[in-house]
Amino acid sequence: MARRTTTPPLDEDFEERIVDIDVSTEMRTSFLEYAYSVIYQRALPDARDGLKPVQRRILYSMSEMGLRPDRGHVKSSRVVGDVMGKLHPHGDSAIYDALVRMAQPFSMRLPLVDGHGNFGSPDDLPAAMRYTEARLAPAAMLMVQSIDEDTVDFKPNYDGQETEPTVLPSAFPNLLVNGAAGIAVGMATNMAPHNLIEVISAARHLIAHPNATLDDLMRFVPGPDLPTGGSIMGLAGVRDAYETGRGTFRMRARTTIEQVTPRRKGIVVTELPFNVGPERVVTKIKELVTSKRLLGIADLKDLTDRHKGLRLVIEIKNGFNPEAVLAELYRLTPMEETFGINNVALVDGQPRTLGLRELLQVYVDHRINVVRRRSLHRRRKREDRLHLVDGLIVALLNIDEVIQVIRSSEDSAEARTRLMQVFELSEIQAAYILDTPLRRLTRYDKLELDRERDVLREEIAELTAILSSEDRLRKVVSGELQDVAKTYGTPRRTVLLEADAVPAAGGIPLEVADDPCLVLLSSTGLLARTSDASPLGGGEERSSHDVLVSVVRSTVRGEVGVVTSAGRLIRVSVIDLPALPPSSSPPSLSGGHPVSEYVTLPAGEAVVGLGSLDPSGPGLVLGTAQGMVKRVVPDYPVNRDEFEVIGLKSEDVVVGAVELTSEDHDLVFIATDTQLLRFPASSVRPQGRPAGGMAGIRLGDGARVVWFGVVDPAQEARVVTVAGSAGALPGTGAGGIKISDYTEFPAKGRATGGVRAQRFLKGEDQLILAWAGPSPAKAVSSTGKPVPLPAELGRRDGSGTPLPHPLAAVGGALGATLIPAPGLDIPPIPPMAEDDGD
Repeated sequence: MARRTTTPPLDEDFEERIVDIDVSTEMRTSFLEYAYSVIYQRALPDARDGLKPVQRRILYSMSEMGLRPDRGHVKSSRVVGDVMGKLHPHGDSAIYDALVRMAQPFSMRLPLVDGHGNFGSPDDLPAAMRYTEARLAPAAMLMVQSIDEDTVDFKPNYDGQETEPTVLPSAFPNLLVNGAAGIAVGMATNMAPHNLIEVISAARHLIAHPNATLDDLMRFVPGPDLPTGGSIMGLAGVRDAYETGRGTFRMRARTTIEQVTPRRKGIVVTELPFNVGPERVVTKIKELVTSKRLLGIADLKDLTDRHKGLRLVIEIKNGFNPEAVLAELYRLTPMEETFGINNVALVDGQPRTLGLRELLQVYVDHRINVVRRRSLHRRRKREDRLHLVDGLIVALLNIDEVIQVIRSSEDSAEARTRLMQVFELSEIQAAYILDTPLRRLTRYDKLELDRERDVLREEIAELTAILSSEDRLRKVVSGELQDVAKTYGTPRRTVLLEADAVPAAGGIPLEVADDPCLVLLSSTGLLARTSDASPLGGGEERSSHDVLVSVVRSTVRGEVGVVTSAGRLIRVSVIDLPALPPSSSPPSLSGGHPVSEYVTLPAGEAVVGLGSLDPSGPGLVLGTAQGMVKRVVPDYPVNRDEFEVIGLKSEDVVVGAVELTSEDHDLVFIATDTQLLRFPASSVRPQGRPAGGMAGIRLGDGARVVWFGVVDPAQEARVVTVAGSAGALPGTGAGGIKISDYTEFPAKGRATGGVRAQRFLKGEDQLILAWAGPSPAKAVSSTGKPVPLPAELGRRDGSGTPLPHPLAAVGGALGATLIPAPGLDIPPIPPMAEDDGD
């Protein structure tokens, strides 16, 4: 198909001319011209300085405008206008976009523009050019260093009125350090940033060893170093890219698993993959959670700020493994991305795909050529200056004759000619002597000129030595690169991991298994759970642990009840509790969380124990300060988080709540008047939740129950009592302690008075602490630290041994003790009749 082109006549004598052009040929020619322009004038960087034409023109224009780091910022629109008006005949948006990218620390490993204002983020666009300001960054001065010393070639600009450099001197390997990205016609480039110190080390090694292999260079450059940090998973693709110029690798966010709230763990993201912003991650996570493709996430907070940097907090629901959720985040969100390396750059005006060695070699050759041309320029300048200095020295040595020649000449031209003839000077020397003021032709200036001549000769000799020796020239280039690395180098940000070093997350279940566990309540009010339900060992290995108030068997995804002194039971999810290490290594209750983080109690109400919510179990057994006992029928409501488990009388409180595991066990009361009563649990019939219980122990005048619990008579058990004064302030009177064998106390009937457990000494009038349970007994101070107890056993009704320090709690490995409510004022209780209390 042909196209006919008609040129309209300009006048009557002009004949019409029609040119037949083949459309396919025209399209092919036009497309090739367009493709050529895009490839060479826009999209691909030069392998020598690593810059696209627009970037090179921006840096050169800013240098010519004097926008150095020690000067003030100017409006970005001024820079864009200067570049567009003189060098870059394209739209201002393309120029400003390139300027912005060179100022973004998350895009460039070593930014070249120092921006002031809103230059955007990985998620947001920058402000308009009229609102931002810019100047050259210190690293950009390395790019244009020595550009006025004939180090690079210049060419005319688009209208021939200005000149621009074809390449910048580039005192560091910018293409490898900052990378590049661009899409041309039929080709594209995508190069990853690297660490400046590593790249310069490899370049210096190549300078010293021109035959270095890729393996030699990869000892210095093991992989990319991305501006945003993160991790690179698997280095096989990196090596492919370094060898062939093409390859892929996976980038991962930098994360940690932390206890973000008292009840929940979370994934904290502090670094994201290159070119991935936090808003993009947040949007994707919300989309996945809404569509239920991603489970286990309770909340997501973006706490990023300019002071602390990136911080995404992803709260994990209880019952889900954070490691498994993290693996799903890597799989489904941009927290793991793939980077495809395509090292396409212009070499001698032709696009080529380059490996690491080729990229370094092109840069080294360019830098050697720059230093050679700079040395030639400097030597030529010094030779010219030396030529003038030699002429001035001749004039000074013959000052009278010079003046006579000048005075006897008709004009300056004749004077210049006669000076050249008389003193054998060049025209340049003679003209310089004529232009020199007489005040410089003194003896002092003669000394200065002599010194200057010596310095110039030394510098010329040094430059000549550099130019005449290739090895010396290479050493100069290597030394300058070393200085750049020392001044501008920063530590590596990206962690490199081999593929086999990455743990496989596919085997981790998403949800936590509903395994058996033990729920523990300590005397200092800490709640925790064990990772298994194996028995907790006693003995000396637990001497550094807090005393246990209650131990209840449950499952990880189950619930337990917290019983308070007001007779309430509050549900607590076991999965919310912190897990202690397995029993193979003694668990430390210091890893527990305060019970106040799970239940909110009014003033005067305290937690006295734990209970299982299993409806098939024997249920709770409660003992009150007025001597009432109750076995609770485990018909707990399933739709209520808290409810009463005993109907208390006026001014009565619960002092003990224990999970009954067998009716063969004993129920034990210990009162402030040292009376201890034990009777079988089978003598107490279960009652419904509203019931107030039945009489447990008959109390004397003014006495109250100080401890209530359950003891297995088949085990070796001990009774610990601590006597003190009722008038002493809490924590001030140490008192006397006695440890007795449980078998010395005879069993009696329910609602009787019991037997005496300790004889008071002078200054003692009541029991302040008591406990009965399996041996050995433990005691702790108010801070939870262990306190040694007497080893010998006392008589059933004997007196105690004085304590050196006050005790806060007494108990055992699987026992229970009373924690008096702080500030709880329990008045004396009158004698109680022997009735059922029904």
